Amino acid sequence: MTLAPGSRLGAYDVLALIGVGGMGEVYRAKDSKLHREVALKVLPDLWANDPDRLARFQREAEVLASLNHPHIAAIYGLEEAAGMRALVLELVEGLTLADRIRQGPIPVDEALPIARQIAEALEAAHELGVVHRDLKPANVKLRHDGSVKVLDFGLAKAMAGEPPADLSQSPTIMTPATMTSAGVILGTAAYMAPEQAKGRPADARSDIWAFGVILYEMLTGKSAFAGETMVEILGGVLKSDPDWTALPATTPSTLRSLLRRCLQRDRARRLRDIADARFQMEEALSEPTGPAAAAAPARTPRERPLWMAGILLGAIAASLVTFVFVRGVPADAPQMRLQIVTPPATDLASFAISPDGRHVVFQATVEGKSQLWLRPLGSETAEPLAGTENGSLPFWSPDGQSIGFFAGRQLKRSDITGGLVRTLASSPNDRGGTWNEEGVILFAPSSTGPLYRVPAGGGSAVEVTRVDPPRQTGHRFPRFLPDGRHFLFFALGTPESQGVYLGSLDSMDARRLFDADGAAVFAPPDQVLFPRQGALWAQRLDPSTLEPVGDSLPMAKSVAVDPNLFANVALSASAAGPVAYRASRVQGQLTWFDRSGRQIGTVGGRDMDQPADIRLAPDGRSAAFRRMVGGNTDVWLMDIARGILRRFTADAARDYETTWSPDGTRIAFSSDRNGVLDLYEKAIDGAGAESLLLQSPEHKNIYDWSLDGHFILYGTQNSKTGEDLWALPLDGDRKPLAVAQTPFQEVNGRFSPDSRWIAYELNESGRNEIYVQPFPGPGAKSQISTSGGTLPQWRRDGREIFYLGPDDRLMAVPVMLPVSGSVVEAGTPVALFATRPGSEFEASPDGQRFLINTLPEGAATPPITLILNWQPKP
Repeated sequence: MTLAPGSRLGAYDVLALIGVGGMGEVYRAKDSKLHREVALKVLPDLWANDPDRLARFQREAEVLASLNHPHIAAIYGLEEAAGMRALVLELVEGLTLADRIRQGPIPVDEALPIARQIAEALEAAHELGVVHRDLKPANVKLRHDGSVKVLDFGLAKAMAGEPPADLSQSPTIMTPATMTSAGVILGTAAYMAPEQAKGRPADARSDIWAFGVILYEMLTGKSAFAGETMVEILGGVLKSDPDWTALPATTPSTLRSLLRRCLQRDRARRLRDIADARFQMEEALSEPTGPAAAAAPARTPRERPLWMAGILLGAIAASLVTFVFVRGVPADAPQMRLQIVTPPATDLASFAISPDGRHVVFQATVEGKSQLWLRPLGSETAEPLAGTENGSLPFWSPDGQSIGFFAGRQLKRSDITGGLVRTLASSPNDRGGTWNEEGVILFAPSSTGPLYRVPAGGGSAVEVTRVDPPRQTGHRFPRFLPDGRHFLFFALGTPESQGVYLGSLDSMDARRLFDADGAAVFAPPDQVLFPRQGALWAQRLDPSTLEPVGDSLPMAKSVAVDPNLFANVALSASAAGPVAYRASRVQGQLTWFDRSGRQIGTVGGRDMDQPADIRLAPDGRSAAFRRMVGGNTDVWLMDIARGILRRFTADAARDYETTWSPDGTRIAFSSDRNGVLDLYEKAIDGAGAESLLLQSPEHKNIYDWSLDGHFILYGTQNSKTGEDLWALPLDGDRKPLAVAQTPFQEVNGRFSPDSRWIAYELNESGRNEIYVQPFPGPGAKSQISTSGGTLPQWRRDGREIFYLGPDDRLMAVPVMLPVSGSVVEAGTPVALFATRPGSEFEASPDGQRFLINTLPEGAATPPITLILNWQPKP
């Protein structure tokens, strides 16, 4: 969990976040006992409960403790507190070497002292049998006094033969399709030795290669193996030489010779001992400099063919990269996978890879602020995109210069250069978009309507598909095919009509291609990728007929499908070939917390896939929630005292939100058995058939059952007013009553214990806030939250309302409900404790405990997996 400034970990007061990387989060902190500032390195959330990562973290501490050297940052201890582990490290002030190189080439007389100190640090490590394995400029600090400190031995290993490990939190990790540990590539691509790039074990000579790359960068100010993609960078490492002509003319011949010895691909020919590098640098410092002294020796006739061969190999590598990213992937090209770790994301599917395969945009929440972030795949850092706050479902323009996205019930576009953000069209219920080369954007503004087209510069939205009720209820998540006229989309409806469809800008007619559990994307040259039964599949599409050909083939064992936004799949493909996806969230645990945030108990085992929409029975002894198993979403029940889990519904359709009857004998839920979410009820003991409570053309999400037993509160979705609140009377003619129906979004309503009030979310102010209004009315609404809020709940006595704040903190607000009148008195919201992004909660009747669907540390955000050179194989 991210540490907030002002918090404490053991004896250390956290001052500020210094940096975030694959191997840890680093904070500036103050030692309250010794009164000195230190650096705290905490495991990333994703691995904080992983035994293998914890063991590796322990090993890093032990490695650092064994390396007592003036040019290696020291370790002071290993701190454990509040369920977290942190390395207590020397705080090294100053620029990183990467910062210095960005300022331009470093003169020889300045570069050599830096390089010599790096070599001395490596020499000390190698003498103790330790290989760094991730040496790079970002891991070298330049202190103000001119001394150098080598940092981050997070990938360090003893040279005694430790087996390779799948360090997917490495700044760069590539694996073959088999995903076996034998082929894991560790390190950062631009500094990997060829043997590392091939997944072979690293030794001291691997560090020597990285040292040579760093020395080259210091002298030239440019990368030895440049590229905007991992394929380009690794292609250079494996097949091309650095541009030796880029070295300054004043570079001593001894130094040129050293660089060539360090950067031999065959490690048998590479410099064997870093101490030799130190000796040669000391010799270079004493050499005269100048063009004459630096002139390279003439090549012998025997050398010349090898030199020419090097040029030819470089040309071949460049041609291969061009072929991979422009013309397609050779059939025999090896498959590679890269994992990109992002900050926490509440929406796993909100990401997209650029058409040229060189950038990825994703939604993430940092310091309570959700927005879109942009990361070049050739870089380790991402930057937030201004003006994309609360943005979701991003998609790229064909030229890669702009990004379409949805925010605030509108379709928007962000121009990357200049940062201009423009509103293009209204979109009350966002369901995805796509952009072609003619400047046409297709998008789904509603969950129950057709697709629309709008000019990329803005304008009137025009329908392009025709929904076929009652077989279909809505079209969503369009994706253009390469011709820019045809497109894929997902149609929601009855089981025989639901699936992936092919549409065209030239006709409102569309045809069904095949069934799927979510939206599909096109991957050149002829594959349609889609989810089914929780896995990722590929289906060949004939380029001439646009008909499916042959059988579907598996591509990945797990892909995330958003259970809240049906058919939204965590999947993206670029025109250049790379495919990106996110696996499903890992299994979770229902956990009790007290008002201070202290864990006080668990419910059941840790074998539940994404328990969501948790609802406690009135007596608090059971919980109902939805759970996806094998790609099918059903309602499940849990006996809290005994931890017994049982399926409550078993229909092939999606069974969603639940609410309990006041006496706890029945459950009402939403289900799309007729192609649209309708309301049903069923007895807890299973006696009798399920009953249809309400059927209508629009989707309905069930929220609550009043304690007097007379009403069920639910939400509707339509293209005109967005999401509204309605109440279904359970007596008389059962004619629904409009509770809150405005052009804004009203969701997640809950009845007060006396059934006279309703708390709900409303985004009228531009963000979700919690309001209370009389039921069934009349009367004005009263705002309860002060700085945003979601998921309101009442304490059983009606004197407190709980909700989640925008920073995922659980909030409590004291309220006083009037005996008569329509004005609610609300106190000041108080933060109880922080929860993880994407968490849900259910308050116990007395408001003293909270049941939360917790996940292993960081598991809420699986990394984005990037597949290079993927081709289907029967």
